[in-house]
Amino acid sequence: MKSLRTIALKEAQNRISPEVKSPSAKISDFFGSNVFDKRKMRDFLSKDVYEKLISSINQGELINTDDANQIATAMKAWAMSAGATHYTHWFQPLTGTTAEKHDSFFEPSGDGAIEKFAGSALVQQEPDASSFPNGGIRNTFEARGYTAWDPSSPAFIMESKAGKTLCIPTVFVSYTGEALDYKAPLLKALAALDKAAVDVCQYFDKSITKVNASLGIEQEYFLVDESLYNARPDLLLTGRTLFGHMSAKGQQLEDHYFGSIPERVFSYMVDFENEALKLGIPLKTRHNEVAPSQFECAPIYEEINLAIDHNQLLMDLMEKVARRHHFRVLLHEKPYAGINGSGKHNNWSLITDTGKNLLAPGKTPKNNLMFLAFFVNTIKAVSEHADLLRASIASVSNDHRLGANEAPPAIISIFLGSQLNDVLDEIEHSRISKKIKEDNALWLGIPKIPQILLDNTDRNRTSPFAFTGNKFELRAVGSSANSSAPMTILNAIMAEQLVKFKAEVDKLIKKGDKKDIALLTVIKKYIKESKSIRFEGNGYSQEWEDEALARGLSNIKTTPKALDAYLTEKSAELFESTGIYSKREIHARHEIMLENFYKKLQIEARVMGEVANTAIIPAAIAYQNALIANVKGLKEIGVDSKVSIDIVKKVNEHLEIVKSNIDAMLEERKVTNKIEDTREKAIAYDEKVKSYFEIIRYHADKLEQIVDDSVWPLPKFRELLFMK
Repeated sequence: MKSLRTIALKEAQNRISPEVKSPSAKISDFFGSNVFDKRKMRDFLSKDVYEKLISSINQGELINTDDANQIATAMKAWAMSAGATHYTHWFQPLTGTTAEKHDSFFEPSGDGAIEKFAGSALVQQEPDASSFPNGGIRNTFEARGYTAWDPSSPAFIMESKAGKTLCIPTVFVSYTGEALDYKAPLLKALAALDKAAVDVCQYFDKSITKVNASLGIEQEYFLVDESLYNARPDLLLTGRTLFGHMSAKGQQLEDHYFGSIPERVFSYMVDFENEALKLGIPLKTRHNEVAPSQFECAPIYEEINLAIDHNQLLMDLMEKVARRHHFRVLLHEKPYAGINGSGKHNNWSLITDTGKNLLAPGKTPKNNLMFLAFFVNTIKAVSEHADLLRASIASVSNDHRLGANEAPPAIISIFLGSQLNDVLDEIEHSRISKKIKEDNALWLGIPKIPQILLDNTDRNRTSPFAFTGNKFELRAVGSSANSSAPMTILNAIMAEQLVKFKAEVDKLIKKGDKKDIALLTVIKKYIKESKSIRFEGNGYSQEWEDEALARGLSNIKTTPKALDAYLTEKSAELFESTGIYSKREIHARHEIMLENFYKKLQIEARVMGEVANTAIIPAAIAYQNALIANVKGLKEIGVDSKVSIDIVKKVNEHLEIVKSNIDAMLEERKVTNKIEDTREKAIAYDEKVKSYFEIIRYHADKLEQIVDDSVWPLPKFRELLFMK
């Protein structure tokens, strides 16, 4: 009887890519075709209602009932003309995935049936909130919750072979008003940042009335053939390989990065890109990543709320389209031990309604002073809340990646590049002239802030937060994460910092300082206060860990302890001042994140025990029995087989260790499951239950190297990584 691995290998070897047809030879012909964008709004709405909707999108103004009814009718007409029969509120609960509940436009009437979609259905729906993570905000028997339309993110149509559905992006809140999703806090943080940034912009340009946070998300992922995936219970249930010896060839030849894209993979990329482009997701880049079978796609920058919606939608699309190509997408941060994991680099900047990038240096002292104000305040904000930013990217899967040699360390630091670093050092050590000269020289010995080129320095891939010319790149976000979590924190801490900055500047102006002198005085103060967070060297080195400790920077390597930052007094003040989280909401989220952490480890422990007991140990015993029979046979003909006996002993040694540690892990899990405090339980799973994983894996992987290849039950790394 053929093993599942043998069948899977044969299926993978015989794969043929399905034919992929683009809707048009030109992307511009079909880009956004499935989106209720401004052009379609103009076509289906009256001029008056269209202008009110655009005002709501741009300024957050409320839409009245009559206008909502007209918008709903227009949206339904457009969706039905495209073939949609159902609609859903599309939201992002704290499960880490998106959610939807479909309703049809169809309604019975007295003389038959009609298609109906009222403004009330557009604006609000009521999904069951009791079955989503809520951290104790709701009792199980209290089911009511609401989704509410977010006009700033356009509705879209999701296609499948079975039909089309109109999807309406929404926030998700409890009956008592607490946010139960990622989007609601993000929108609050963006609103707080907008107001604070505009207030600071008024020092430099009175015409600026709005500031949007901009985001570009680079998405890394792995592909694996679906048959091989289905033959690996660990991949299927946990998203990563809990067992597996490293392939003789991995990424050491560095021949995969930016290499020629395999034809089958290329076919998949074109297919999911076409689907993404129809949904208005502006994908621009695709390429091979560093590890074998690892790839990346990246869009053009968008307003941050839309960029995150698009990334969530993209991950869903990637998985759906992968099935058409008999692939599975691995979004886990570390699916394979021994090679690079995957991240989701978040490239963040601030754009005014006048088109100015506030993190792009200018040619004049005035423009560079504006740049410095936002640049230095970003550094100061991260310096003040480094632990909270670390907490925002924490997860059980990202713990595998942070600090490894392809990802930033768990220490939050900022890389600026030598030129900008020198500029800040000069400002810090220069004396501010109280009299502004005709040539606009503001510091003695410095004629002006030098014009800073876009590529003024090399990039530092070991930095978790790096300035890259006209934006900051948060490199520590995990590939499977919803970017709303870290972006909510980043925008919130920036909003708080800008408010403090303005208060200090205004205080100096009130005392009699000229505006530019006041601005520079506070900027200089912040440069000095935040200097410890700046680091230009190798973040992977032990020397940096030692130096970071001396600087007083945290190095929190595991999620349960990193999450403590959400509950500090400093964080409470931040959330209260920006209005992003109530105490009840943040404590609930802390509880949810801890639960998510230990439950995923609980699943991994169960899967590890099941696979070891039902697949690895039986295969090793079967091979051991074959060897014993071989030894007996050789003895019968007078041959002493030292080799076979040694192998039998090695197999038995590894078997004993695997089995004894599986049993010990089971007992440890029983003890840990009795712990009632969620934080203590998460720490116990991390420090006690998980401590068995490596030793079990080590000896199971030794068995993989010994046992006859033809009877080993699990597809091996060489097959998972190199089967195109």
